[in-house]
Order: sequence, then C-alpha cells, then structure tokens
Amino acid sequence: MTVVSVPDAGTSPAGLTRRTRVLRRLRRNPLAVVSFTVLAIAVLIAVLAPWIAPYSVEQTDFTNIFSPPGTPGHLLGTDDLGRDVLSRIMLGARASLEVGFLAVLTSLVVGVPLGLAAGYFGKLDAVIGRFTDLLLAFPFLILAVGLAAIRGASLGNAAVAIGIAQIPGVIRVIRSDTLRLKSLDFVAAAVVDGASDLWVLVRHILPNATSVILVQATVALPAAILAEAVLSFLGLGIQPPDPSLGTMLATAQQFATQAPWAATFPGLAIMVLALTFNVFGDALRDALDPKGDR
Repeated sequence: MTVVSVPDAGTSPAGLTRRTRVLRRLRRNPLAVVSFTVLAIAVLIAVLAPWIAPYSVEQTDFTNIFSPPGTPGHLLGTDDLGRDVLSRIMLGARASLEVGFLAVLTSLVVGVPLGLAAGYFGKLDAVIGRFTDLLLAFPFLILAVGLAAIRGASLGNAAVAIGIAQIPGVIRVIRSDTLRLKSLDFVAAAVVDGASDLWVLVRHILPNATSVILVQATVALPAAILAEAVLSFLGLGIQPPDPSLGTMLATAQQFATQAPWAATFPGLAIMVLALTFNVFGDALRDALDPKGDR
C-alpha cells in the first residue's frame, strides 16, 4: 500500500521555514518577548526554590513577626509567625506551577484523544458530546472545588480535579480542529489510498493539530494556576505547612490591616503568573496562525 502523507513540520524544509517564521514573529512581538522572559525567570526560580530560597518555609522568627518589607534579611517582610514572605512565595509559586502543569497534562491526556475521536468518528461524536455537555453544565471552578472536596485536600488531588474540569474545553477545541483537518485534501487522499483510521489520526491529523494543542495548553495553564489558588484558599488544595500562594492569602486575610504585605505579594505573584501566561498564549496563537503566512 502506498501511503500518502503531508510533510512533517519538524523535519521538512517547509516545516523548518514555518518554524522559523513563527520564531521570528515571536521575537518581533515585544509582549511575547517580555512575557516569555518573565515566565522563564519564574519557572527557573520555582525549580531552584528549595536551594535558592533565603530561609526554610517552616523557619520561624518570633522576634520578627510582621516585619515590613525592606527589613534586613527579609526583603518582602515576614508573616504572623515570623516566616520569610519571599521564601514562601518562591516555594508557593513552585507548588502553583506544579499543580498547573499536572492539571493541564491531565486534561490533554484525556481531552485530546476524545476530541480527535469526536471530530473524526461521527458515531462517537454524539456520545462524547453528551459527556462534554454534562461537564460543561457545571461552572469550571465549582466543578474543580466539588471534585477536590470529594477526593480530599492534597496537591495531587487538586491537580486531578482541575485537570478534569478543563477536559471539556480541550475536547471542544480539538474536535473543532479535527473536523477542519478531516475535510482537507491530504486526509481524503490518505483514506482513498487505504490508510486506516488510526493511521490517519496519528500520522496526519494529530501532527497538524499540534499548534492548536500548544495554544490550548498556554490558555489552560493560567486558569489552572488561578484554580489552584482558589482551592488552596478554601482549604481544598495544598495543605500547611507546605506553602501555597492560595494558603498564604487565606492566612494573611485576617491580618490585612496589620500586615498588608503578607497578602499583597502572594496576590501579585498569582497575578503576574496568570497574566504572563495569558499574554504569551495570545502571542503564540497569533504567531502560529497560518493566515499570517499570506
């Protein structure tokens, strides 16, 4: 059997040319450069946090309770137990990013195959569509909170709960792109030539849907980070003494007038992470848009 295939975007000259154009567009977009730089620094700090944090997250100093920012040895001040706010933010950002990546990975592992099947197989579309509608009947955060409450409070359970809540969005996006790719000539040529459905999905449709999957991941990450903060704030996420940006906010709210910095800096960290992921996701979507090649 002769197999008809499209050029591989990772190895063909045409693919390398398109990749070069995408990278050039990102480099020429100031917001993309700034957001990527901030994300790279944040991820690097989060990865190295256990080794570069000034203090242990559990180290208390009762002589320096509620020390303001700029106090010698405590750049961002201390909290109600004299713990260093900067150290806890660094470790809390690590936990937030870990939950975010695990949640997005969970949603992609489940959502991408279901989206491909829904878009390619008409008989499965209705069944998967009803499953998607069932999950979409619950608001994203309410579904995540409910699942986390059922499974119990922990980092892993929070990631799974958020990932399950994000599955419907992934299914809908991948299904839509699969329907578009299914109607193109190279897929029809492969089917006529005798290629199996699995071969068409894996060799033709999935590689050409990679850009959509990438963009969906960058869009889902900030939502997962915010959801983790909400779950931890409600006591359904990461549990003390492990630090989390959400638990830091929950603890600091009762001292908001006495030590506003204990809540302000974790809130700013959440905002920066979510905003930069959103900005970079928008820039990546524009750079991958094939209409820009015209």
